[in-house]
Amino acid sequence: MHHIAVHFLHIDLGIALQVILLGFIGGVLSGFIGSGGAFFMTPGMMNLGVEGVVAVASNITHKFGKAMVGSRKHGEAGNVDKKLAIFLLVTAVAGIQLAVFINSMLFRGGTGHGAAKGAGANLYISIVFSTILLFVSLSMLRDLIKSSRQSEEDSGPSRKLANFFNKFNLPPVIYFKVADIRVSLWVLLMVGVATGYLAGTIGVGGFIGVPAMIYILGVPTAVATGTELFLAMFMGAYGALSYAYQGFVDIRLTMLLYLGSLLGIYLGVFGVKVVHEKIIRLVTSLIILLCVFSRVIAIPVYLRQLNMLQMDPKFDVYFNMTSKFFLFASGITGCLVILFFVIRAYRQRRGIQISIKVACQETPADLEPEPLSTV
Repeated sequence: MHHIAVHFLHIDLGIALQVILLGFIGGVLSGFIGSGGAFFMTPGMMNLGVEGVVAVASNITHKFGKAMVGSRKHGEAGNVDKKLAIFLLVTAVAGIQLAVFINSMLFRGGTGHGAAKGAGANLYISIVFSTILLFVSLSMLRDLIKSSRQSEEDSGPSRKLANFFNKFNLPPVIYFKVADIRVSLWVLLMVGVATGYLAGTIGVGGFIGVPAMIYILGVPTAVATGTELFLAMFMGAYGALSYAYQGFVDIRLTMLLYLGSLLGIYLGVFGVKVVHEKIIRLVTSLIILLCVFSRVIAIPVYLRQLNMLQMDPKFDVYFNMTSKFFLFASGITGCLVILFFVIRAYRQRRGIQISIKVACQETPADLEPEPLSTV
């Protein structure tokens, strides 16, 4: 296991600050969107030269702590269906185990030495990441365009898939009280394995878990978010332990991500309260699209390292720089948009408070009741 440590990145002050910035942007997005922000942090670390497997492993470890805080808040609001989470967790564990096995096998199976050693895992993680998140971002944009044409009452989540799966009704069918749904155990197994596999492969489980609960199981949005965070706490812990056992968790990266993300989350959560939901969804889908584009640009480098593409190695640095530029540009722009709305809302609130204060001070003199005239 001590051989794997040589694949850990040498962290100087510049890289440490960039990882903290990744954590901060990921935290703002996480608080704003209600998802882990891992779709930004995993490729960000890979752009800094962290092996894909190490980036996923360190991110899952980081996600565990954040999910613990988030699920507690949702639990207090009554948005966690613990029974549903337990059923999904059992199968998610199998999905995580499959992902850890594939990632570690690909990492160790690299031909040659140095950069090529982990190129197989890097390529695999990048392809899965790009495919899944491209589908997610395009679906979000399509939903957004559709909901803008509909009235507010019709703009809720579509029930088509949930109704389709309900038709099968394969026993045993289980009732979940908090979510108020009846679901076949076999449908639950499918959703659990898919969520666990994606959490273990790219460090992004909630992006599949939440939509799957809403659209396939028919769970209300607030309960789906709360239940996924509760589930992510255990999935994160299991994923972290599984990767740590293989020697892939770089705890230094996890701690640096925390430094940035804990501040970022508070800004993001405040943003949710003051920004319209359609703007949140638009910003999210555009950031994800740019993250996908950023990861696709990096793919030729891994193909060259695996001798699957003939290219001069000196071009690697240009591909990586372009990939890094698009990633940071998407995250920083997204954060600036969020901060713009947060500052604007704060100033409006301050303006209202000052107006009320001034009005209260003027009331006694200006609005003193006139004496009643006697006839």
